[in-house]
Amino acid sequence: MAHPRIQAVIIGAGMIGSVHAAAVRSVGATVRGVVGSTPSRSAALAGEWDVPVSYPDLDAVLADDAVDVVHVCTPNSLHADQAAAAMRAGKHVICEKPIATSLADAQWLASVAAETDRTLAVPFVYRYHPLVREIRARRLNGEFGAWQLLHGSYLQDWMLDTATANWRVDAVSGGPSRAFADIGSHWCDLVEWVAGVRFHEVTARLGITRPERPAGSGATFGARGEANGTAGLRPVTTEDVATILLRTADGVLGSLTVSQVSAGRKNRLWFELDGEDGSAVFDQENAESVWLGDAGGARLVVRDPNQGSAEQRRLATLPAGHAQGYADCFRAFVDDAYAAMAGRRPEGLPTVADGVRSARLVDAVLRADADLTWISVESSAVTDTKEMSA
Repeated sequence: MAHPRIQAVIIGAGMIGSVHAAAVRSVGATVRGVVGSTPSRSAALAGEWDVPVSYPDLDAVLADDAVDVVHVCTPNSLHADQAAAAMRAGKHVICEKPIATSLADAQWLASVAAETDRTLAVPFVYRYHPLVREIRARRLNGEFGAWQLLHGSYLQDWMLDTATANWRVDAVSGGPSRAFADIGSHWCDLVEWVAGVRFHEVTARLGITRPERPAGSGATFGARGEANGTAGLRPVTTEDVATILLRTADGVLGSLTVSQVSAGRKNRLWFELDGEDGSAVFDQENAESVWLGDAGGARLVVRDPNQGSAEQRRLATLPAGHAQGYADCFRAFVDDAYAAMAGRRPEGLPTVADGVRSARLVDAVLRADADLTWISVESSAVTDTKEMSA
């Protein structure tokens, strides 16, 4: 679907901002402008990205009636306030996750979205791998039977080097959880959506393997050791690794291992869903096929626009054997988000409700690690949200 009338602005100059800009253009919309950390950074980025407007700050974006949608790609602590301001200015929003660094702020942001009747989409983009849709369709058709066990991992190595630092390490900028909130949240969103479950209870242990890092900041997924080494060291207060046990309301157990310090693992999101009649395995780094098992054996199913479920065919935009990947997922997500802004209801679009759900899981994991016990995911009764008039 083409969206030639949509004018988008990207707030944030990092790696993920450039991914958003490419996705906007790939669906036929226009990147009208960009906002960096300073007016000079905005100007430099506008030149690099070949966009017409260099906005000095967010206020200038909100005052521009030509802007339809704001993509919030800034450090986590800024997300809620910036997204709320954009929606109150009449803009739709695509906000990077986490949508807020606390459950209270995430719930407040959802209330702003309801108050303003604006679309707020959240890039849980792994839902947009065609074969993820195929597994979900087979689950809806009853192929796997009742779940017996849900398990997997999300492993990266970009924080392995002790000389690597990033704003995400700072609990003020990045939030009180790093590895789980950053990547474990993707795994939980994906498994809950594909398997059709809700994790009711969690118990967790979080670990810091690099107790100190440089006080400067380098690019996310940048070269190791690129942070400013002259800034000294600071204590690390957010987790490098996490292990989580999960349980659904009807007693199905799950397990998740999360790491940003696993050597050689670049972006390995992997899950296995084991049912009484069959199992399914998905590996994000090898997304062109999925493993399906039953009592009679196992087989691989390959992405193919001429086979499988309707959603798999819709998202399989290249012929079988012509690899699709992360950028294709992001393009499909932005396409669906813009369609929702025009009043349509795309299948599986993650919205502010999914952002709140993720914040609830992060909150439960942090409390479980602190209390060393099982914690109900739904037990938080948050009332100290921001004032609606803020």
